[in-house]
Amino acid sequence: MNKVNEWAGITFNSRDPVYSQVVRLFKEKIVTGVIQSGQTIPSRRELAALLKINPNTAQRAYKEMEDQRLIVTEGNSPSRITLELDVLRQIRAELLGTAVEAFVASIRNIDVPLDELLNVIQQKYTEAQAGKRQEPPEAPFESGQGGKNDD
Repeated sequence: MNKVNEWAGITFNSRDPVYSQVVRLFKEKIVTGVIQSGQTIPSRRELAALLKINPNTAQRAYKEMEDQRLIVTEGNSPSRITLELDVLRQIRAELLGTAVEAFVASIRNIDVPLDELLNVIQQKYTEAQAGKRQEPPEAPFESGQGGKNDD
């Protein structure tokens, strides 16, 4: 997961703390399958360099991910994504819930019956999935990649 091009072009907003945006970035990469359960992740210093963020910010993000049991760090071994299925399911539910809440908030003032709304969602989702299948698949990361925890 420490390929430079996988981290290129990531921008952070000025509203939220950068460390929390890094945590969300990891969650999104896990949910979308870019990062696999049990996979080694870059060291804190490597991640800071890849994302062009302060090493202390990377350290804080890793601490938060450890607190949430999203990553596991044992001794001097590289950090890895958790193998706990409950944690992985919780991440997916969290991201889905957040997206749905934002969607509902954005259309709250539109007076549309629920069945019509669900039909539009189903149509757009089907179209998006069809477009997704036409894109060339990304090469998955190998579980053995990543850096040492040299922090």
